[in-house]
Amino acid sequence: MPAELAREIDVYEGQIELKKQGKIEDKLFAETRLRRGSYGQRYDNGQRHDGLVHRTLPYPTQATKGPETLWDAPGMQRIKIPFGGLNPDQMDVLADVAEEYSDAICHITTRQDVQLHYIHIDDAPDLMRRLASVNITTREACGNSVRNVTACALAGVCRCEAFDTTPYAKAMAYHLLGHPDTQDMGRKFKVAFSGCKTTSCGLTNIHDLGFIAKTWEENSATRRGFEVVVGGGLGAVPYDAKLFEETLPEEEILPLAQATCRVFARLGEKRNRGRARMKFLIEKIGLDEFRRLVLEERKGLRPDPRWTDYLHDVERYHETPARAAARLDLARLDPEFEAWRATNVYEQRQAGYVAATVTLPLGDITSAQMRRLADVAREYVGDNVRATVEQNLLLRWVSEADLPALYAELKRLDLALPGAGKIEDVVTCPGTDTCKLGIAASRGLGAVLHESYVHRQKSGGIDPAVRDLHIKMSGCFNSCGQHHLADIGFYGVSRKIGGATVPHFRVLMGGEWENNGATYGLTIGAVPSKRIPEFIDHVTQKYLADRQDGERFKDYVGRIGKKALKEMVDAYSAVPPYAVDRTLYSDWRDPREFTISDITTGECAGEVVPQIEFDLQAAEQRNFEAQIHLEQNEAQKADEAAYHSMLIAAKGLVRMQLWDLGDDPEQIVGEFRSRFYDTQLFQSPDAGQYAGGKFALYLLNRHAEQDRVFTAEKARHLVEEAQLFIEAAYSCYQRLSEQQANAAKAAAAPGGVTRPESQQAAG
Repeated sequence: MPAELAREIDVYEGQIELKKQGKIEDKLFAETRLRRGSYGQRYDNGQRHDGLVHRTLPYPTQATKGPETLWDAPGMQRIKIPFGGLNPDQMDVLADVAEEYSDAICHITTRQDVQLHYIHIDDAPDLMRRLASVNITTREACGNSVRNVTACALAGVCRCEAFDTTPYAKAMAYHLLGHPDTQDMGRKFKVAFSGCKTTSCGLTNIHDLGFIAKTWEENSATRRGFEVVVGGGLGAVPYDAKLFEETLPEEEILPLAQATCRVFARLGEKRNRGRARMKFLIEKIGLDEFRRLVLEERKGLRPDPRWTDYLHDVERYHETPARAAARLDLARLDPEFEAWRATNVYEQRQAGYVAATVTLPLGDITSAQMRRLADVAREYVGDNVRATVEQNLLLRWVSEADLPALYAELKRLDLALPGAGKIEDVVTCPGTDTCKLGIAASRGLGAVLHESYVHRQKSGGIDPAVRDLHIKMSGCFNSCGQHHLADIGFYGVSRKIGGATVPHFRVLMGGEWENNGATYGLTIGAVPSKRIPEFIDHVTQKYLADRQDGERFKDYVGRIGKKALKEMVDAYSAVPPYAVDRTLYSDWRDPREFTISDITTGECAGEVVPQIEFDLQAAEQRNFEAQIHLEQNEAQKADEAAYHSMLIAAKGLVRMQLWDLGDDPEQIVGEFRSRFYDTQLFQSPDAGQYAGGKFALYLLNRHAEQDRVFTAEKARHLVEEAQLFIEAAYSCYQRLSEQQANAAKAAAAPGGVTRPESQQAAG
């Protein structure tokens, strides 16, 4: 293995040993292992509940929650794959380590990484050495670092690109990897390359730093360079990237990135992680000032030959096909092959060659499949494999004449599923299966939707207008499933219904995946998890019935407006009592019910609904009104309505302890701060719930901004923030009510003393 990688892994192994001896603090070691790609994960009995992959642990273990000193809990290992580029030798090793150290599953992520779950931290160094032997590193795959540099999976073969961005993405990834100027950032930093502006492969709009290839004429010669955008990001509140430079020469991309990282490290937020991404720094100081600081920083950088050394080989960079180009014989094609070719095959700009997508349901491929796919790649495409941001694998430089034989090989591996990039190709994060932050079972729902649409397409076909839609979902608000970019997106939340916690998903509609992720969808409302499939059917049927000639779903959503969309959501938001329909009280592919002990039955009178539930409902309604104002280009009204919605939710919480509370915003915010923020009552101690402390600041900061300048962009951000604040208020209320119920049970037990209800609530 490369000496530098070997040295890094030896050091990490030593740090693990020191941690076992108690010689490294938990906080320091947490960042240390994160920078090596090692995550803690939610323990879930060693199985996923999606029905597609039955995951079992490779060794006995037990569930643990606690400090870093507990070593018997499995974790997740993220593996960096710059620009998604893989070769068969690397695929073999990934298959081997997944089988030997994990559960024999390689998971492809939306950032072209590979993730292995249920990894014991003691095994991590050996696993990393195996990967390093084929020049793969896990360094800075996580943590406050430059994450995997992503790029178009079609780079170099795309018919509409300005030029191949692969060598630039590779140079960027390895220049910033471990660079001293990237080691002191307050949060993660993401970079992407796109070969053009119109397609969605690069998704530069959602990145801290994005490069879009372009050429121009200068002194009778064609010059290469990039349009540069900065400050994009999804997360809880999505931000559009902003134009930093229209035309940046190719020799300047590495020093500019280095200067940007230096400014971000120096001025970015370090204490409040909720405001620590670069998008918030740009919002705080303004784009013009940020640009001035970066360019000033660039002038002061010490020259580095690495900035331009790689450029000598850029024009000579090429990939070597495994076979000569030849045209396909169209006379002997079967219908199944044609269905696959129609959705999974892309005609390269190089005559006689195509790129074939291997569709991986929910991004998973078994070790056996990966190993045999590596052999297929050796035979048909050589080293030319890429992971995609849609959680698939792409085989490039397939001779067109080889397509039938390639399809037959993939079919034998159960990897010949059509529908790449279609509605059945659902994108989802791990959700509650393995992620500590997961709230709802995004993989379980994703699997149900995937299977349903595959069956429909086989049995009768799906209308092309519906099949072209993108569905993406996340288990929580953090957008690892990129739900903001979907035609129909979802993120997990929960609701308290009759004393029980019911899994829900908030619905987003109208996002735009094309044009590098140009438009973000806004949330409309929440639907019980188990009703999502019928809700999607209702929406798509309405779309087919009401759309104008050739109208895209995004345009349809914009035309009918938020009120009509809200009516669709409201039609599926009701949750019947547990005694009437208990199916809604558990999540997809998970037989366990969210909360059984709190459910009461046998009530003959109407149910008593706490005032807080009315308040939270009113807060949601007020924030929806803010969306309507936003839709009507009334930025100030939208901003004020979103702020007011947070006040309503905050007041509802405070009145659980102090009923006699007026409507004065100063009093509401003051009481909320002292009773819920300062006491950390708003912040959940459970990693799987909302980071409420961060969301409390959305209200506190907006309230403090008396001289606020109203803009459409600020209003859109505040609407998103207000919804997250309301969700956190729901979560806080649910925790308090559960604590109250537990206290009541304890008091009712023999020897217990029952307190008045008002005192229980105040406690």
